[in-house]
Amino acid sequence: MTTENDAPKSWHGAQLDFAESMSYGDYLALDQILSAQHPRSPNHNEMLFIIQHQTSELWMKLMLHELHGVRDHLHRGELPPAFKMLARVARIMDQLVHAWDVLATMTPPEYTAIRPFLGNSSGFQSHQYREVEFILGNKNATLLKVHESLPVAHAALDAALRTPSIYDEAILLMARSGLAIDTARLTRDWTLPTQADDSVKRAWLGVYRDPAAHWALYELAEKLVDLETAFRFWRFRHVTTVERIIGFKTGTGGTAGVSYLRKMLDVVLFPELFALRTDL
Repeated sequence: MTTENDAPKSWHGAQLDFAESMSYGDYLALDQILSAQHPRSPNHNEMLFIIQHQTSELWMKLMLHELHGVRDHLHRGELPPAFKMLARVARIMDQLVHAWDVLATMTPPEYTAIRPFLGNSSGFQSHQYREVEFILGNKNATLLKVHESLPVAHAALDAALRTPSIYDEAILLMARSGLAIDTARLTRDWTLPTQADDSVKRAWLGVYRDPAAHWALYELAEKLVDLETAFRFWRFRHVTTVERIIGFKTGTGGTAGVSYLRKMLDVVLFPELFALRTDL
């Protein structure tokens, strides 16, 4: 006769007893993550809406982790690790693009059933998304006000606003590499959004016309183009999903909804890198 004490401690070599050691769930804090969904409506479809946005925030947390690393490496002139991180961020954005496919299974009546329970909450209020925009150069000091009630988030955004963006660091690196950049561009107010600059365009044209002489900067430029392309897909997939579900209704946060999101499609993060294509 076997007793409870005779129970096997492993199965095909796998550990079964975690009474005194860390398990998968412990390491990932799954109790906290899987209990963080609190639907407010009686509608079945709200769980999809919550998990879609929670997972997007987790991906953005990783994106910011990588983007901060990119900026630091560019500041120190360490390009190979920056390339790896930029490639990873572009793939994270691919994940976020495909996540909209899941939310697009929500029909207009299903969303209408949960919308009253959302109050004024909106993705427009995502401080992580706003920090992604800031670190990529699309800065707007006015939008800090949205986060005044969250001191930690507000401080992070204020720091991102006042710190050179990834693109600013790339341009500073070009200048340190001997390319001619106007002093005004190198000493500009970092709190302002990126504006196209003729000296930057000429410098990038020099890189593209002789890539062998500037291979590291040439590769950096293409990584940045990959990144912005992925970001544009993410924005486009967002606006098309929103239009599919709510049409042209006003957003829950008070924005014009689809009309506002379409305007965001016109934002160019790295303007000279796209403008120079016409001149090559």
